Amino acid sequence: MNKSQYEFYISVEPTCSQALDEVINSLRTQISGHVHELSRNKQKDTVPWFPNDIQDLDRFANQILSYGSELDADHPGFTDPVYRARRKEFADIAYNYRHGQIIPRVEYTEEEKATWGTVFKELKGLYPTHACREHNRVFPLLEKYCGYRQDNIPQLEDVSRFLQSCTGFRLRPVAGLLSSRDFLAGLAFRVFHSTQYIRHGSKPTYTPEPDICHELLGHVPLFADPSFAQFSQEIGLASLGAPDEYIEKLATVYWFTVEFGLCKQGSEIKAFGAGLLSSFGELQYCLTDKPKLQPFDPDKTSIQKYPITEYQPVYFVAESFEDAKEKVRKFAATIPKPFAVRYNPYTQSIEVLETTQQTLNIQYYIPSSLAHDYKIYPP
Repeated sequence: MNKSQYEFYISVEPTCSQALDEVINSLRTQISGHVHELSRNKQKDTVPWFPNDIQDLDRFANQILSYGSELDADHPGFTDPVYRARRKEFADIAYNYRHGQIIPRVEYTEEEKATWGTVFKELKGLYPTHACREHNRVFPLLEKYCGYRQDNIPQLEDVSRFLQSCTGFRLRPVAGLLSSRDFLAGLAFRVFHSTQYIRHGSKPTYTPEPDICHELLGHVPLFADPSFAQFSQEIGLASLGAPDEYIEKLATVYWFTVEFGLCKQGSEIKAFGAGLLSSFGELQYCLTDKPKLQPFDPDKTSIQKYPITEYQPVYFVAESFEDAKEKVRKFAATIPKPFAVRYNPYTQSIEVLETTQQTLNIQYYIPSSLAHDYKIYPP
């Protein structure tokens, strides 16, 4: 990070707004350079700030809710100083990353590789019978082109380049947990904020937060599928400028699809959510008769309560990624915003359309004229 550049995230009571204005004006007067105010909700009808260009992701990438090395007392690595120091190394890499840079390569330790190998072996054995066909089609390609092996943890840069060649999606290292608004905004640009560290070796079957196993084994394969990539981006586009209560609803839709979604494939139901595809315990559980299955309906899905520390009691089943995308698009149209948005893949920027009438024939997916830029490797 540029030593002369600082970023502050301030939460204040509405009654302190005038004082905040005085602080900002004082900074602008005393500091040589520019002071930019990213966003402030001065009244209920103010549209929250959102990124207009892919480089704008730099402006909130480090507004994390907790740093990657800050572990809760019940975390398996809380009392392990070596693990905590290692987590800080990964967090620092992400904290100093900026758009357009090459993601730094990491030399994983033998212990870290062993943890990955345990997870990799168990999950790979379940994928043919439990994962959706799109995941199973891409996984061998990741083994061929990105170094997916039991004895090797793939590098984010290699995987990101592969995804870009398939669907335009890319990975960006993140130092900790982002807010739902910021994380979803990244999806609008086909950017997935990914962790680079791995879970503690004492419990390879458990992780209290996303890690490299979750990202690379659960999320990545489907981001290489065009239909799923479009569906994921649709959720991100819907979040731009949305009121807080709708961000919560969209985050819940994301939870029950991208993280814990099931889908119909022929006469069977398969898993496509990353939370399932990276947990061999829940991957087996979700296809039994124990949980309750409901058809995916954003209006109902968005208000469904869910636990975060145990298996889901309810899963939603999508007819297909295309069907889910259309349903999310219709749901997005109900979000109260004075404008609509579309993604321009040529400039990697968001175009704001002032009236919904202008968007009647808008398609958010990549136009055919760009098809040659995004190819799918042959199965």
